[in-house]
Amino acid sequence: MSRNNHIKYCPRCAAEVVHVDKFDMVRPVCPHCGWIYFQDPKVAAAVLIEQDGRVLLVRRVNEPFRGLWTLPAGFVNGGEDPAEAAARECLEETGLSVRIIRVLDVIAGREHERGADFIIVYFAEVISGRLMPADDADAAEWFAREKLPPLAFRATQKVLA
Repeated sequence: MSRNNHIKYCPRCAAEVVHVDKFDMVRPVCPHCGWIYFQDPKVAAAVLIEQDGRVLLVRRVNEPFRGLWTLPAGFVNGGEDPAEAAARECLEETGLSVRIIRVLDVIAGREHERGADFIIVYFAEVISGRLMPADDADAAEWFAREKLPPLAFRATQKVLA
């Protein structure tokens, strides 16, 4: 089933849309005003922080993958710089302020219905704060790479491989 099938009515004129092949894909199109639905990708940003030979991970409170560990990460808001989003998410989930150093990887591929289409992973370093889980993490801990806990998300697994 196409991810475009949830669009039933035109947001401009409220006419019922039809699904037709436009630009190499079946898309919702308004037969009245000509509006065409183009789905924007969802983008997330994550940070990899290494300190004393260990990496910082957070344990997920929410589904999917509740109880599994991942890099501090979250969605980029519209108009937000992805590096700032990565730093914001890290602060929200761990209590740590970080300095973004560089892009480590961009990983494509949505893993679940509410997930991101792209994850931009940044290498970062801690500049201040006290490690304290919050937001959608119930734990935040440092792990040696050879003693990682069960990991959520292919992107986290790829970055830590």
